[in-house]
Amino acid sequence: MPEGKKIEIKPAKGRPMLTWVGKRPLSYVTAFPAQHVETFSPSPLGGEGGGEGAIWKDWPSSYPKGGLLFHGDNKEVLAHLLANGFRGKVNLIYIDPPFDSGADYVRKVSLRGPKGTAKLDGETYTLGEQIQYTDIWANDNYLQFMYQRLMLLKELLAEDGSLWLHCDWHKSHHLRFLLDEIFGAENFRNEIVWAYPGREMHIENKFNAKHDTLLFIAKSDSTKINMKDVAIAYDRAERLKGLRRKVSKDEDGREWVWETRGQAAGQQPYKRYVDDILKEGRALNDVWDDLQFLRGNDPVRTGFPTQKPDSIIERILLACSDPDDIVLDCFIGSGTAAAVAQKLGRRWIGCDINKGAVQTTAKRLQAVIQEQIEAERNSPLTLPLTHENPPQSPFSKGGSSNDSENNIPPLAKGGEGGFEPAQTSFTVWRVNDYDLAIQHNEAVNLACEHIGVERTRTDAYFDGTLGKALVKIIPFGHPLTPLDLEELKRELEARPDEERPITLVCLGMELAAALWVEDWNKLRKGRDAVNKISVIELRTDPKYGKFMKHEPAKAKVKISRKKDKIAVEIEDFISPTIIERLTQQAGILKPKIDDWRAMVDCVMIDTAYDGKVFNVVLSDVPEKKTDLVNGSYELPTPSKETTVAVKIIDMLGEEVLFVKAV
Repeated sequence: MPEGKKIEIKPAKGRPMLTWVGKRPLSYVTAFPAQHVETFSPSPLGGEGGGEGAIWKDWPSSYPKGGLLFHGDNKEVLAHLLANGFRGKVNLIYIDPPFDSGADYVRKVSLRGPKGTAKLDGETYTLGEQIQYTDIWANDNYLQFMYQRLMLLKELLAEDGSLWLHCDWHKSHHLRFLLDEIFGAENFRNEIVWAYPGREMHIENKFNAKHDTLLFIAKSDSTKINMKDVAIAYDRAERLKGLRRKVSKDEDGREWVWETRGQAAGQQPYKRYVDDILKEGRALNDVWDDLQFLRGNDPVRTGFPTQKPDSIIERILLACSDPDDIVLDCFIGSGTAAAVAQKLGRRWIGCDINKGAVQTTAKRLQAVIQEQIEAERNSPLTLPLTHENPPQSPFSKGGSSNDSENNIPPLAKGGEGGFEPAQTSFTVWRVNDYDLAIQHNEAVNLACEHIGVERTRTDAYFDGTLGKALVKIIPFGHPLTPLDLEELKRELEARPDEERPITLVCLGMELAAALWVEDWNKLRKGRDAVNKISVIELRTDPKYGKFMKHEPAKAKVKISRKKDKIAVEIEDFISPTIIERLTQQAGILKPKIDDWRAMVDCVMIDTAYDGKVFNVVLSDVPEKKTDLVNGSYELPTPSKETTVAVKIIDMLGEEVLFVKAV
């Protein structure tokens, strides 16, 4: 794909239209290429991880047939998808975007092992909290952020598709206006209230909030909805009581009642079996009060702060998509939408700007796919599931982890319940090089502390102030480029009354960016110059350069051949960032971690690494937070010389790659 290709976006013509300061209609977006960085394809089923058949005829040839997980700003990822063949092909979109809640969302990070702590002179310490994303906005910036992304999502949505937006009381009213403007008020289907049980609290000046909102939007009149697939199973005794009719029995013991069609006089009653009535289930309304909120000790919890229960996504997918459809979530978070789509036989695409979210999702999908493959190996011989041999009712077996008590339809595992996986592989891609050694939010915090920036919690673009200057920290995954500066220019054009100088903080700067800044400042001479730009390069700045003394994590790995096997032995691992965190809590005491595996979240191995794409041949992701990685592995090897790569990810998301030819 050509660098910087412009993708046209149709204007929003719906009514009513919401207005805010700096509202900019999105007429086009710039599409960047994507770099393929990782493949997970353990399936023995052949093809590209089982991605075969007629369902893939509409799949763009530039991508392998399987799940797609992107790391990058979702605005850029959505533009990339539009430029690469996905326009009008996504059947269902579920998003759980920031709510403008005014909070930093953090995950609690601990070491692996039974205690999850490190001992320092008899005291125990954990890694504390790591910011996953900041949900603090100036109102206008939040609206512009969502406006642009909703316009892009509309372009990707198929004519029979639907969009589900998960929100709460903070911005549901504003988001409804945006959806009416972009999709047209005639396509708004439902405002669904998810009322969940929770902690009872007495609040002095308002009532306790105990519900979220789901806004259900159709692309057109042809949007699909399968109400019978999401009817709630009846409790037998409750339903029999509700019939309020005499229940009779056949000689074989089957219960039945007299039914009549319609209300007109003279309708002839007919015999109907109770079992058939019960199978229909109870029709859903727009208040969902039967789905539990995730409990703190729920085994499906990933540690991601805003994780939603599987049962919500499951109900949405069963209602508004079919097996093999494409499901998209561009705020993937903990990966729930992709995991449920995988379990229910749908194809999926996910993305997130937070590297920790991408890592969490990748680990979760690896576990789901491995379960499906294992279930396929162990299942008795049966007819293959096809459209001619349809699956069983999703109500026939099991239940998801926290929903069986509520008669929630079960999640299919490994084809159980009737859903054959649409794919048993996925690939990870990076758009516009957002790869960071440490997570961006953590890097921003460290940089602000180091430089002395006062953080601004109400501005979605600028990170804070330094003296009188507004400060913007450029993502550390790439040097400052003219594209970053053009984005700054557009932001300032949307704030015509903003006169303060600007300080940009980056690791380095391209020559073209330096010339851009020079030309910009030539037009802004004198003491009263408006929006003059200065740049702090952390790699070279004489005052702030010490920031780059960050010491990366290191591993000691032994890789050797043993006849027809490759032996991988991780002998040691150290994460200076983890040690530094623990030291900050303990003062002058030095942390003591008895087992290096306590610092490691997961290990992945590629036995034929080409230096570009990491193909996951072995994935060691401990099932429980208290479990440790193995650290010692044996894998089949080709007879010729090969390059083995071992990727180790620590508990803070920092990655170490060890490569050796054997």
